[in-house]
Amino acid sequence: MHVLTLNLDGVYLTEEQFWQLCQRNRDWQFELTATGELVVMAPVGGESGNQEANLNGYVWLWNRQTGLGYVFSSSTIFKLPNGANRSPDVAWIEKARWQALTPEQRRRFPPIAPDFVIELRSATDPLEPLQLKLQDYIANGVRLGWLVNPQDQQVEIYRPHQPVEVRYLPTELSGEGVLPGFLLPLAV
Repeated sequence: MHVLTLNLDGVYLTEEQFWQLCQRNRDWQFELTATGELVVMAPVGGESGNQEANLNGYVWLWNRQTGLGYVFSSSTIFKLPNGANRSPDVAWIEKARWQALTPEQRRRFPPIAPDFVIELRSATDPLEPLQLKLQDYIANGVRLGWLVNPQDQQVEIYRPHQPVEVRYLPTELSGEGVLPGFLLPLAV
């Protein structure tokens, strides 16, 4: 199964139109790239869904213990500064940054780049679009991003102004200064 991308070249959706498209098609998951491509994402299978839930669970548990921010699932779309509307598999935003948004901004697609994201490569996902997505996150203010790639038994770590770091599984990832004290054990 591949990601379906609809090219809307010359047809631009306003923020409200994209919101309405998503609201009227709740059984579909969309993203909108900064260049106006509408991305229709397929649902994942059981293994990927379980892996994603586990990743979200680790971040949620750490956040519950620290109270430093807010955790978001893959159903949340963030409006990035470049105009893209993206939905990472796991996202975390520092408490003060989230609380600075208005209630209306928090209710819709929040106009904010998360501080931290995880993308999980499903068995059917091509790698390059996910790598470009992580680069887009970092270019828009995400401070730490992980691309977990079980197919190649590795994880790519993205940080601003640094080359991508590749680690092979099994490994343990640190939340560094973004998620202080967070450790994620990744097995093969």
